[in-house]
Amino acid sequence: MKANIQTYSTTEIKVTYDVNRCIHTAKCVKGLSRVFDAKKKPWIQLENAPSDVIASVIEKCSSGALQYEMLNGENNEKLPRKNRMILQEGGPVYLHGDLEIQDAGGNSILKDTRFAFCRCGKSKNKPACDNSHIEAEFKGGVRADTSNMPEIQETEHGSLIIKLMKNGPAILEGSYRLESAAIGIHESNKKIALCRCGGSSNKPFCDGTHKQIWPT
Repeated sequence: MKANIQTYSTTEIKVTYDVNRCIHTAKCVKGLSRVFDAKKKPWIQLENAPSDVIASVIEKCSSGALQYEMLNGENNEKLPRKNRMILQEGGPVYLHGDLEIQDAGGNSILKDTRFAFCRCGKSKNKPACDNSHIEAEFKGGVRADTSNMPEIQETEHGSLIIKLMKNGPAILEGSYRLESAAIGIHESNKKIALCRCGGSSNKPFCDGTHKQIWPT
């Protein structure tokens, strides 16, 4: 996963934009068009709104491409109380929470609160989504078999580890809420393997198909 960072700042706030992680959901543009306007150069004009308003819009960026840092002593983005995994029809899994992505050896690749996780297997910036699922016409639904995932009820979650196995799935360790339009909300702490190759017949979970698609 490679970053391509652009930085914008005032005396109150610094905003970074990772071009490679942006999947153009346009929540920033729709939420605050006087600051985020792709038709202008630069496309981010921080002087056009108060810093706290800008920060609140950035926190809605599901991919994590937009980040901010308050430079005037105000609070930065708080960690969510619960980790969320939101399945998108024909698209990525949106992860929100106390996230840490690790390689197979346990080395930390990224710590963040927001991430769009590729599940079609075609992204050129894995594990981040880059919208390759559109061209690939990925058929990833929003249903999930939760029968083997004991449900819990916790007031708060700790960190959620996403460990990327070489040529294989992502192993999730921690507590989380699995959410979609089809299943509603299912809260669990069962260690699960998420499909990354796009070929599993048990999406979003791994069923071993990566061994044919991504042979070691």
